[in-house]
Amino acid sequence: MASMECILLVEDNLDDVTLAKRALKKNNIANGVQVVNDGAAALDFLFGRGEFEGREPTDTPCLVLLDLKLPKVDGLEVLQQIRADPRTKLTPVVVLTSSSEERDLVESYNLGANSYILKPVDFGQFVKAVQQLGLYWLVLNEAPPKPRDH
Repeated sequence: MASMECILLVEDNLDDVTLAKRALKKNNIANGVQVVNDGAAALDFLFGRGEFEGREPTDTPCLVLLDLKLPKVDGLEVLQQIRADPRTKLTPVVVLTSSSEERDLVESYNLGANSYILKPVDFGQFVKAVQQLGLYWLVLNEAPPKPRDH
């Protein structure tokens, strides 16, 4: 899946994955969605290792939607590793979480999150949030240039 088409959704709750995909479709966001269910798989996808061996790490997603409460590697650690690598440090990362804990919010921004969005409980609100998210990050926002191999 080419980066220009790819949203990386890092979410372990299958109901939230279904809701996010339905909301994207309902809002006519045609970008492909790659779903991974834990933080380790997210890092494997981003860096072309494990089950994603051979995937080009410089082919970064156009947007990462990142939950914080993840198995194996938590979302804050994933965010820290994304920002620490020159290939992914400019990739837009939106924390999409049910955590309203202030320390998660502050730490997400300290680690370089581009945005922090609380998951709405109501599907209608969720659809509206995804619509606004898609409009901003996939249409209005000017993305930085892709990193080049040296």
